[in-house]
Amino acid sequence: MITVAVDCMGGDHGPRVTLAACRQFLDGHPEASLLLVGLPDALSGFAHPRAKVVAASEVVEMDDPIEVALRRKKDSSMRVTIEQVKEGAAQAAVSAGNTGALMAIARYVLKTMDGIERPAIAGRMPNFKGGGSTMLDLGANVDCTPEHLLQFAVLGSALVSVLDDIESPSVGLLNIGEEAIKGNEVIKKAAELLRTASNSGDLNFYGNVEGTDIYQGTVDLIVCDGFVGNVALKASEGLAHKISETLKQSFMRNIYTRIAAIFAYPVLSDFKDKVDHRRYNGAALLGLNGIVFKSHGSADELAFETALNRAYDAAHHNLLERVRDRIAHAAPLLGVPSAPVSD
Repeated sequence: MITVAVDCMGGDHGPRVTLAACRQFLDGHPEASLLLVGLPDALSGFAHPRAKVVAASEVVEMDDPIEVALRRKKDSSMRVTIEQVKEGAAQAAVSAGNTGALMAIARYVLKTMDGIERPAIAGRMPNFKGGGSTMLDLGANVDCTPEHLLQFAVLGSALVSVLDDIESPSVGLLNIGEEAIKGNEVIKKAAELLRTASNSGDLNFYGNVEGTDIYQGTVDLIVCDGFVGNVALKASEGLAHKISETLKQSFMRNIYTRIAAIFAYPVLSDFKDKVDHRRYNGAALLGLNGIVFKSHGSADELAFETALNRAYDAAHHNLLERVRDRIAHAAPLLGVPSAPVSD
């Protein structure tokens, strides 16, 4: 039985969306249970034999400064949710709350894994193949060293191998060109480290990739700093929203646009489905001593359920052990003492 702790108060919509998604998740996972964390009055109407309410007296608002969330709201639903993982009551946690606050609280409560200096946010970016490529960092670390990017590659490879069932996922380093001479000094040095890791069998380094490769699905995993990753994420979300609005407006204009829309609809609709971020919702906070997934703050029921599914799959397939194994194998490159690889 895998238990997932859920911050039911987080996000733009709170319990109205999170509880409905939790019920759908439980209906589809008879072997799973949930800890529903939040204000008791807000969760009082939910009843399920495999769900238990865990009371919290405070809520981290979407615009709360990190200091307020971390130091002043010590009984927030977000913090209590993370503490369920720390205490072993749950194997994973999910929240749609304030990203900065979630990362700060998770890092404070769970601590960072040995060999990892900075946790990173890893999420799936849809591609034209109908699947998705995992990308990190998506915003946790704006300034990165080459060593940080190597650590991200190790963490992301473990995540992809677990959730996408790819034993040796291909890794691309996001750059302004494929050639080795392209990029700034940080990127060039990172590429050297990734090539060394590939030669030692720690990674499957494809080489440099460009922005177009994100949507073409050229590699399984794309590594970049948080500034670039967050820009790419927001651009992708904007594209999906624009396509959706275009489909709606095409049927609201004159007879000619409606006729054109009828012929174009199958193609546009298929493309919209492929880039629908609800199908890829749920970003992992990697590098922590616990499994934490961040849902998009504006997630609807389908999107939040997707985040729950990803958190469950990560716990079910022993993500933490896979990450620790890869860190242990890459210990000489990461500059940490070697550790025995688990069975």
